Amino acid sequence: MPHPPDLPIHTVRDRKVILDADLAAIYGVPTKALNQAVRRNGDRFPEDFAFQLTKEEFQFLRSQIVTLKKAGPGQHPKYLPIAFTEHGALMAANLLKSPEAARMSVFVVRAFVKQRELLMAQTDVLKRLAEIDARLLEHDTALRTIWREIQPLLVPTTAPDKPEIGFHVREDNTAYHVKPKPRPSKKS
Repeated sequence: MPHPPDLPIHTVRDRKVILDADLAAIYGVPTKALNQAVRRNGDRFPEDFAFQLTKEEFQFLRSQIVTLKKAGPGQHPKYLPIAFTEHGALMAANLLKSPEAARMSVFVVRAFVKQRELLMAQTDVLKRLAEIDARLLEHDTALRTIWREIQPLLVPTTAPDKPEIGFHVREDNTAYHVKPKPRPSKKS
């Protein structure tokens, strides 16, 4: 299935939205048909799904974006545009009967299924990491115990006096290289 086209996303009221004319073009329906479906099913479009722009918001978007053309003679819009959040765009896809809207709805459902699969895989990885962490903690404790036991063995001790084996001559310290004392001479 081809990827959806690049969407003209705007930020209005600190929300990412797509305007009704752009969404209608993506779904292959006239903007009027999209807006009528939204008005007929108003209970499916709370404020966090879709909202109508104020005159100031619409003028601001017009001044910021070249693609929003100003209405010419005979083209004065009867209604201000409706801005759809991602939830509202999906809800509109479920209401409309066009093939494009049906494909988009299937695409979004598949994306959610894929996201859930990735989340489950991530959960399994996190669980396995927790098990490894617990095992490492056990090993760490065992290694610390072994280290404490080995420490006394690594400290040098003084060797106890051992009896000497073999023949040893003990001499008094003799001064070497000392001139002998002169002997008294025999005079008679």
